[in-house]
Amino acid sequence: MTLFLIVTLNGLTLAALYFLAASGFSLIFGLMRTVNMAHGALLLLGGYVGYSIVEATGSWGLGVVGGGLAAGLAGAIVQAGVLGWMQGDELRQTLASIAISIIMADLMLWHWGGLTYQVELPDLLAGGHRLPVLGVGYATIRLALMGFALATGVALWFLIQRTRFGAVIRASVDDQDMLRAIGYPINRIFVLVFALGGMLAGMAGVVAASALSIAPGTDLQFLLSSLVVVIVGGMGSIGGAALGALLVGLAEQYGLAYAPTYGVVFTFAIMVLVLAVRPQGLMGKAEL
Repeated sequence: MTLFLIVTLNGLTLAALYFLAASGFSLIFGLMRTVNMAHGALLLLGGYVGYSIVEATGSWGLGVVGGGLAAGLAGAIVQAGVLGWMQGDELRQTLASIAISIIMADLMLWHWGGLTYQVELPDLLAGGHRLPVLGVGYATIRLALMGFALATGVALWFLIQRTRFGAVIRASVDDQDMLRAIGYPINRIFVLVFALGGMLAGMAGVVAASALSIAPGTDLQFLLSSLVVVIVGGMGSIGGAALGALLVGLAEQYGLAYAPTYGVVFTFAIMVLVLAVRPQGLMGKAEL
C-alpha cells in the first residue's frame, strides 16, 4: 500500500508537470490551429534561462518569471516572424517549426553545453513533509508543483472562458474574417496568445529543472508528452489537457512501478484507444 501511494503521488506530480507543459501547447495548437513543434525547445530555453537567473541572483521566483518571459518572447518572435505567415498551412508550419526547434536546440547546446542542470530550490521548497492522512513523506517541491499546476489551470480557464480577451481568442478561431471586419488586430492577438503559450512552457521548464533536471533531449521528451496529452484530452480544452495529463502521468508511473518492461506501452495504448473511440479527444469538440 505504501508503494502504491508513493507511485500515485509520483503520477500526480508527473501529471502536474505534463499539464504545465501541455497547457501552452493546447492553447496554441488547439485554439489557434497553429502547429508549433518548437514547443519543447521553448520549454528547454525557459529552463536554461531560469537556471542562469537563479545562479546569478539566488532568487528562485525570479528564475521562474525570467524563464517564462524569455520563452514567451521567443514564442512571440517565432509566431510573428515565421509561423504567422503560414497560418492555415499546417504542413509548412510543421516543417518550419521543426527546423526552428533544431536550430534552437543547437544554439542552447552551444551556449549551455551538454551538461545536466538542476535549479537550486529555496529553503521554503527544499526538504519534505510527512503527509498526515497517507502517513508517508514526500518532497515539498513536488507538492508545490501540484498546487502550482492547479492554480495555473484555474487561471487559464478563467482567462479563456470568463474574460473579454478569452472571448476574442475563441472568436478568432471560429471566424477571423468577422473579427477583422469589426477592427480587431487578429495577427497581434495571435502573437499575444503564442507569447502566453511560450511563457507557460518556459515556466514549466524552470519547474521541471527544479523538481527533476534538464539537459539536451528534455525538449523532445516534453514535446512528445505534450502531443500525447493534447491528443488524449482534446485540442483547445484546458480541462482536456488536465485530464489527459492525469491519465498519461499515472499510466507512466504505474507502468514503471508494476510493469517496467512494458511501461511505455501503457501511455500509447491510452492514446490509441482514445483515437479509436473518440478521435477529437476526451473533452475535445468534434469538427463540424
